[in-house]
Amino acid sequence: MSFLKDTLSIFKKSELVFIEKVKESQRVYSFLFKKDQDLTWKPGQHGLFTITHKKIKNHTKPFTVSSIPSEGVVRLTTTIGENPSDFKQALLELEPGMKINMSGPVGSFYLKEKSPALFIAADIGITPFRAIIKQIEGENIGKQVKLLYFDSENMHIYKVDFKNVDVDFITTKEQLLQEINIFKEKHKEKGQYFVAGSKDAVNMVVEHLKSSNIAKRAIKKDVFVG
Repeated sequence: MSFLKDTLSIFKKSELVFIEKVKESQRVYSFLFKKDQDLTWKPGQHGLFTITHKKIKNHTKPFTVSSIPSEGVVRLTTTIGENPSDFKQALLELEPGMKINMSGPVGSFYLKEKSPALFIAADIGITPFRAIIKQIEGENIGKQVKLLYFDSENMHIYKVDFKNVDVDFITTKEQLLQEINIFKEKHKEKGQYFVAGSKDAVNMVVEHLKSSNIAKRAIKKDVFVG
């Protein structure tokens, strides 16, 4: 029933009013939109967002919502390089008061159980974990959660949001895999693993987990494309 509910929510439509743009690092931006009163989502879910203020070919893209409902905003965070896509260029051109459309939220990349959890983020894959960690602050489960934030360029964002969680800011694959092994040995079969990032990064981590005899049911993944 939960899966069906999550799937059907893609038909929910919302119109979001743009508030402001925040530069998180040299290549990462957050875009903040006013949250509709009746719009809600589970931390870690994503939506389909549609550009409406200009005509572009691929006008709809999926983005994780990196905020939680109680913050009162829908926050999208993405990497934008020197030659952005038409969609990302349109995001950069947003002015306060302009609108975009959102379908959803959708996705099952969120905490359902209170067993120990290891969050493994690669680069922009940190976005769902900002929301999840914001949600569990002050809850007992926060004591059972560890975040491994891997960024080979050492451009870790959101540091101010991770003050109340056990987090390691990692720059090498060797250190990342070592910390995963430490968590695995500590929690054995009780642990659950959430992995988010590029396809290559997620595949690398998932293959390591499988080779370490972590059950498939204990692994959740969120692959970022584009």
